[in-house]
Amino acid sequence: MAVAGRSVPVPAHQPLGRWLRESPAGLVALALLIGAGAGLGAIAFRWLIDGGTRLFSGHADYSIAGGEAHPWLPALGPWFLLLVPVLAGLIYGPLVYRFAPEARGHGVPEVMYAVAERGGRIPVQVSGVKALASALCIGAGGSVGREGPIVQIGSALGSGLGRLARLPESRLRVLVACGAAGGIAATFNAPLAGPFFAMELLLRDFAMESFGAVVLASVTASVVGRAAFGDVAFLDLPAFSLRSPVEYLLFIGLGIVIGACGTLFTRVLYWVEDACDWAWRGPEWLRPAAGGLLLGGLLLLLPQMYGVGYPVLQHAVSGDYLFGFLLLLLAGKILATALTIGIGGSGGVFAPSLFIGAMGGTAFGIVVNALLPGMTAGAGVYGLVGMGAAFAGAAGAPITAVIVLFELTGEYSIILPLMTAIVIATLTGRALSRDTIYTLKLRRRGIDLDRRPASGGLAGGTVAAAMEALPAPLPGHTGLAEAAHALGVSQRGILPVVGADGGYHGCVTARAVTEALAGDPAARGTVDDLAELPPLLTRESSLTEALAALADAQGTGLPVLSAPSGDRRMVGWVTHQSILNALHPAREQKGTPEP
Repeated sequence: MAVAGRSVPVPAHQPLGRWLRESPAGLVALALLIGAGAGLGAIAFRWLIDGGTRLFSGHADYSIAGGEAHPWLPALGPWFLLLVPVLAGLIYGPLVYRFAPEARGHGVPEVMYAVAERGGRIPVQVSGVKALASALCIGAGGSVGREGPIVQIGSALGSGLGRLARLPESRLRVLVACGAAGGIAATFNAPLAGPFFAMELLLRDFAMESFGAVVLASVTASVVGRAAFGDVAFLDLPAFSLRSPVEYLLFIGLGIVIGACGTLFTRVLYWVEDACDWAWRGPEWLRPAAGGLLLGGLLLLLPQMYGVGYPVLQHAVSGDYLFGFLLLLLAGKILATALTIGIGGSGGVFAPSLFIGAMGGTAFGIVVNALLPGMTAGAGVYGLVGMGAAFAGAAGAPITAVIVLFELTGEYSIILPLMTAIVIATLTGRALSRDTIYTLKLRRRGIDLDRRPASGGLAGGTVAAAMEALPAPLPGHTGLAEAAHALGVSQRGILPVVGADGGYHGCVTARAVTEALAGDPAARGTVDDLAELPPLLTRESSLTEALAALADAQGTGLPVLSAPSGDRRMVGWVTHQSILNALHPAREQKGTPEP
């Protein structure tokens, strides 16, 4: 087996399964295999969407066809738009309902849930069902994107392969992220965006081993994708540049406005879904077909909403639309995407958020061009930056937004205003809603990915029940050599520090003192110089909070303070052992050692 240009042999004494489960090289091999599979899956998925679009509309992309008739049904004129969402719904509705209910909707929340709560386990049939359902939905006019489906398709591939190799949950989660990253990288020709999407939204950390595997999968998928689609930027846009430093203030305003639009998109999406749930009383498998009549009516009025809509987006950023029409397209996309998801369609929300940002940003640019002529760049610059701002405001993923927009457009000249607007849009989105467009779907089901796990007796318990005697504190003027001796005798690794008035100054750790003395054994500093403020605990703090604080601390315990602010005094000490004793008093009485 060749990995990164060199041979990685499987040891003769080590079975293949164990090598895959435990060896770093085994993880590399699986990442490469999943990347290749995700790349091939992206090619097949794009082919399915293109084929479905040509079948149902008779055009390569009907969003710019201007309401033309279907070449096979010229007598119907544009009225065929009322029929094709219904026909597609009659096919993919029963398919999803019978074989993979997870394939309904925009897909990414289901993957996030699988990674966080199910150890990375995704039913293997999800890949095929999601690909077919999404291709039918988008090809028949569903106003959704293809990134959600490709994330779910690639993730299901990674999960299936990992379970086949009987990998532990920690590695299975990484393989799920590898599949997601590979799918994004191949379908958008974005080898950087894939890993950051997977790490920021799915794994939600940047551990070195997992990041390396995800990057390898992304690169492999990109190579496969470029072999089919070529190595070109996803959007073909004219060159852009800024005209004045004053524009950075305008981009701050753009971030606020478009960040709010991203949050509005999230709210409308779930409002419409709730309305569809309330209104529909028939069988779920029939819901996409019945709702397809509403979607068809909207497409008849605004055919630019047909499918993903990237050509319309490109026309907007290129300056081909007027202010009023841009606002109409923005509102239409929000409603069309919400309706597509609400009736049970299958597709992503990433592309619609880019579309919304492009319309809103370009409209914003037209306004500032009129108010400050000669000092502002073309409206298309604001539309381009608005694309990233809308996604950041909706998804709360600023790193991914910056990388994705840079790779999709190839426009490095706008990286500074892009970063400015995206950060402001992210802050705006968080100020308006605690949830993102992805996490809100899970929270509505009672799933909070940000909660700290609580178990058994921890629920409702407070630190007051687990306090033990406070160890002798060190005066702030204590020298480092004396402090090292005191810390060694205590065997705690951490001791509190008090000032001359007895006030709490923080804690000093054995590690900090050792590092200070390592450079100069005769160092004359004091513990006051090294005192740090660990996470604050009071009597009223929960045991769950105490355990979280202890997990981050560098010693074996933490002080308990009288109040969170004001005149804070140390009233006790809490350790893992004292919490265990509080939960199991009999263990303390019998002297049972901590497990």
